[in-house]
Amino acid sequence: MELKWLEDFVSLAETRSFSRSAELRHVSQPAFSRRIQALEAWLATELIDRSVYPTRLTQAGQIFYEQALTMLSQAHEARTLLRGHVGAPVPTIEFAVPHTLSLTYFPRWLQRIEAKMGPVHTRLRALNVHDAVLSLVEGGCDLVMGYHHPSHPVALDPARYDMLALGSEPISPFSAPGRAGRPRYTLPGTPDARVPYLSYTPNAYLGRMTEVIIANAPTPLFLDRVYETDMAEGLKAMALAGHGVAFLPHSAVEDAVAGGRLIRLDRAVRGGAHPFTLTMDIRLYCDKVTLQGDEPRQKLVRALWDVVSDELREAAG
Repeated sequence: MELKWLEDFVSLAETRSFSRSAELRHVSQPAFSRRIQALEAWLATELIDRSVYPTRLTQAGQIFYEQALTMLSQAHEARTLLRGHVGAPVPTIEFAVPHTLSLTYFPRWLQRIEAKMGPVHTRLRALNVHDAVLSLVEGGCDLVMGYHHPSHPVALDPARYDMLALGSEPISPFSAPGRAGRPRYTLPGTPDARVPYLSYTPNAYLGRMTEVIIANAPTPLFLDRVYETDMAEGLKAMALAGHGVAFLPHSAVEDAVAGGRLIRLDRAVRGGAHPFTLTMDIRLYCDKVTLQGDEPRQKLVRALWDVVSDELREAAG
């Protein structure tokens, strides 16, 4: 059994709505329903009466609701105790960061922040964007660093969470070089000669960004999806080996581009625009409760947040 199953069940018991609870838990309704079913399977009993609307608890569900509240309370109390005394004698900031940013942007960003406030004890969990946000909502981390784009915004309530816009990250198509240093593959391709396409999995945030680029391209792209993975580093490795075209964040390919091992495919058109490039924000999120807390770890988070805020104000002039 997973702790998030209990949190899902308590939310459903209180809202009596699968759709509303799925929204509050930042998960799709089908995924939310599967987690409730997994909890019922683990308990070997039905907790939800699905024959009526609005949803209501079975008799077993009513009994388990009180138990779930107690179990969650005890789990959170234990975590608070261990964080504050046994497990973390030195205040440690816990970050949840997408894989690409954890390898590229985050190390340099933290180095710059530590130069201003001194060494900081940190713990980083490399997650996809969805799971990183969910970790913040569920109290599993202090800060989330992630991508943001208006077409697929991060759905965090601004009344509860503060946000800082740290910078931007373009994503563009790249190919390994072929003969005479020219790209091995070029866009847009044709119906009879489709371009080998190294793709993200459908649920990957960078995959959604790539789909936005393709949908808004000034000319149709004829692509043959030959490979799929959820990590930019995996696509980069395949592109370097010459297997096809990959849409990659610029920070992930700086060295490869500088060394001539990858070539950007979209040349600037009139007005300086790049037709196959999209620019994402890089943002930092924190729960306002954490920023207002008095625990040593919360004070450390607030100190870092203040340093970052000051840096951004100075940069803005």
